[in-house]
Amino acid sequence: MKEKSEHVIAIGDGAAIPTSKDKDLFTAWRISFVGAVLLLAGLLVYKPQVYGKALWYLSDGIVITFEVTFASIGFALLIGLFVGLGRVSKVRIVALAASTYVEVIRGIPLLVQLFYIYYGLAQFVKIPPLPSAVIAMSVCYGAYMGEVFRAGIESIDKGQTEASLSLGFSRAQTMFHVVLPQALRTILPPVGNEFIALLKDTSLVSIIAVADLLRRAKEFSSTSFLVFETYTLVAVVYLVITLILSKLVGMMEERLGRHERR
Repeated sequence: MKEKSEHVIAIGDGAAIPTSKDKDLFTAWRISFVGAVLLLAGLLVYKPQVYGKALWYLSDGIVITFEVTFASIGFALLIGLFVGLGRVSKVRIVALAASTYVEVIRGIPLLVQLFYIYYGLAQFVKIPPLPSAVIAMSVCYGAYMGEVFRAGIESIDKGQTEASLSLGFSRAQTMFHVVLPQALRTILPPVGNEFIALLKDTSLVSIIAVADLLRRAKEFSSTSFLVFETYTLVAVVYLVITLILSKLVGMMEERLGRHERR
């Protein structure tokens, strides 16, 4: 009897996901997180009048960064689901349309997409900065999520689809009740990875006047002339946030793995 192979989706541009299976990465995460937290605390204690003031000024930018991230990832997942289903569709025109979307969007840099939606489309309809940022990032990451969903769907043994169809399930019921639930564990790590990558890419939205973390840092450094201090703080804040998120994704992956083994 042929053993079932374990399907792994390659890690993309996001952070590495620490799990107990990878001891070195797990230890490296601990060192990095403790070091980042201690550095942040040390900066606040060393020069509270500088770093404390800067962190307070950047706080609303952190909120905006999370707002853009969560809104964008939500829409990107929805787009990615439909694109992924389109990529594996038996209807040729649907599969072709989904594949074309993936190729076109992935071939255009995110920064160009931001400029196009905010400045280019302004000739026809004016979209405010924040919605422009969410639309651009959702459309861009929707293409990557589509490939993640496609890989997850194709990782499920075809025999399960055939068995479901033989039991009277329609193809849609088979997809949503049999295939997608099982694909969840396969797609969770890359989805979490893309989520973290998206959060880091929100730094680009400062170009179109969205008051995110980086935009607020630019404003603070231009008025205080504390350029080195400001961007040191920004780097540490981004590092702490991404390390926390990568750990949460790793915990979710391990918990889902334990649930499947029961």
